[in-house]
Amino acid sequence: MIDPMSDMTASAFARLALELHDAASVEETVDAVVQFALQALNCTYAGVAFATRGARAQVAAVTDPVVAEIFELQIGSQNGPLVESLQSHASVLIRDTGSDDRWPVWAAKVTALNVRSVLDVPLVTGAESRRAVGVLGLYSPDPDAFGPDDEAVAHILARHASVALASARHEASLAQAIDARKLVGQAMGILMERFDMDADRAFAVLKRYSQDTNTKLRDVAQQLIDTRKLP
Repeated sequence: MIDPMSDMTASAFARLALELHDAASVEETVDAVVQFALQALNCTYAGVAFATRGARAQVAAVTDPVVAEIFELQIGSQNGPLVESLQSHASVLIRDTGSDDRWPVWAAKVTALNVRSVLDVPLVTGAESRRAVGVLGLYSPDPDAFGPDDEAVAHILARHASVALASARHEASLAQAIDARKLVGQAMGILMERFDMDADRAFAVLKRYSQDTNTKLRDVAQQLIDTRKLP
């Protein structure tokens, strides 16, 4: 016998997969994830924070300003379930912020924001060398709001989101790299024409200005294109 609830969940995730595939940017992808969380899970608020190279989380998307505040409280202190989930690559469930004693200062502030249940699920990529790309945060004003079914659905959502976000961020990085190469090429052409130098010399000039001014090569190129002058 087919479980109607399971069938509905499968259909919902099928629609989500298509929506994530069709998303045109990282912003659209992450927004689709948090909006789906509101529909599929017993949460009132949802948000996603990205991992950065500096090991500090960065707010990526929230469904309500209260989520941004909850995130920032942890990012500033580097303490809380979000940080724990990001570092351990494991889910963190807080059944009641009013009684949980793992992060008492943070929990007291979150309780004051009328958030009692918290479920942070890591967004992890890589089967062998697992790497956290972020955390999906789910919140409810009701104590003990997240049961086993919610946790199961949240983990499935996190797997879908992890792959989609990793792909979207990779494509965005490639697009930025291609754009940077085009800008540098244009800037080199300007130098080669104006100062009658070859490509190697033009690139060396741009690179030296980038290093001397501690400015990204892409930005040096953009400034030369815009002003016809080097920094």
